Amino acid sequence: MEKRIEAYYHGLYEAAAVLNSTRQIRDILHSIVEIVAKRVAAKGCSLMLLSRNRRVLSHVASYGLSEGYRTKGPVLADKSLAEALAGKVVNVLHAADDDRIQYPEEARKEGIESILSVPMMLREDIVGVIRVYSAEPRQFTIDDIYFIGAVANLGAIAIENCRLYRTLKKDYETFRREYFSHIGEDRAW
Repeated sequence: MEKRIEAYYHGLYEAAAVLNSTRQIRDILHSIVEIVAKRVAAKGCSLMLLSRNRRVLSHVASYGLSEGYRTKGPVLADKSLAEALAGKVVNVLHAADDDRIQYPEEARKEGIESILSVPMMLREDIVGVIRVYSAEPRQFTIDDIYFIGAVANLGAIAIENCRLYRTLKKDYETFRREYFSHIGEDRAW
C-alpha cells in the first residue's frame, strides 16, 4: 500500500479515536486540524464554522497558523472561496494572486501559497469548512481530498453530538428541577 494512503488510514483512525474520547469539543476540533495538517504534510489547517445567518466563517480551531492570520478580520462567506459553501472542493494554487481569496496579502505574509477548502457536511447541510494551507504551490490529489473530506465530516458529527448532548443535559436538568419541585423533594434518583 502506498505510504500516503496508509498515513490517511492511520489519520482516520486517530480522528475517530479523538471523537470517541471524553475530551471537550474545542480539544477535539484542535486535534482534528492537527491530524489533517500532519497527515497531508501541510503548513497548517483551520476549521471554520458558518454563522447562523450563513454570512461569516469563524475560526474555531487551527494548527500551524499565526494568531495574526487567524484574526485578520471577518471571513465573509460570499467573498472567501464561496464555492466551498456550495458543496464544492476548492483548490487554489496561488493564493496571493487568486481573486477568490479575501485576504491575499495576509496569505502572502503568512507564507501561504496554496489553499484547499473542503466543505463540512452534516447530513445535507454545510456547517463550515476545513482549509488546508501549503507553503508551496500544491495541487491536492483526490486522495488528499477524500481524506480531508472524511475528517471534515467526522468533525461535523462531533459538533452535532456536542450540541445534542448539551440539549439533552439541559432538558434533563429542567425535568429534574420541575419533577422535584412538584413533589417537594430534592433527592438524587
